[in-house]
Amino acid sequence: MSRKKALLLGDYTHPMYHPLQGVDAEVSRILQDEMTVQCSENRNLMLMENLAGYDLLISYLDDWKGAIAPQQAAGLLSYVSGGGALLVLHNGISMHNRYEIAQLLGGRFTGHPAPRELRFQVTDPLHPIVSGIENFSMEEEPYEIEFDNFADITVLLEYMNEDGKSWPAAWAHNYGMGRVVYLMPGHSVPSFNNESFRRLLLQSAMWATRTKPKRN
Repeated sequence: MSRKKALLLGDYTHPMYHPLQGVDAEVSRILQDEMTVQCSENRNLMLMENLAGYDLLISYLDDWKGAIAPQQAAGLLSYVSGGGALLVLHNGISMHNRYEIAQLLGGRFTGHPAPRELRFQVTDPLHPIVSGIENFSMEEEPYEIEFDNFADITVLLEYMNEDGKSWPAAWAHNYGMGRVVYLMPGHSVPSFNNESFRRLLLQSAMWATRTKPKRN
């Protein structure tokens, strides 16, 4: 069986807040037993003819200014709806600036208070993405999310903000024949050193690509 391929897109040259340097190495290590990870800042890799060669797209893009071109957005939507897998980490949700991608993601970023220690609670323990993961804590930038009313989303993790309100921290859903996962943590390299988050990321990639766990 050929080894699966993942494409990690982020920003090396001019990141607004979240450089891909360092994160690329961590994501590659987390997934190394299951798939090969190619890392790039070339957004033209989202064109349909380029995405066709990958089993998984991982977005760590800082797209707060809405630089994704219509052709790139169309390629991404076609890829996922046709059976592709999309895993969005933390700031990757900034792709919501294009409304069609916001619908694909199932939600949009609305703001965040200052980073602090967050307690993440598993909300759907039977889902494969959170299998074996218990509630955990880590220092993180607490993104606040507004869901799309038309998305049939399964929330997997929540955290409580300082105002006592619970916010989604991870979710998954189907989009056409493909699968989409969003993980709110991932603000900087230290986030990827948390063992619970590492397992969450791995199991997200496996669920999205329909990869079965290896048997011992």
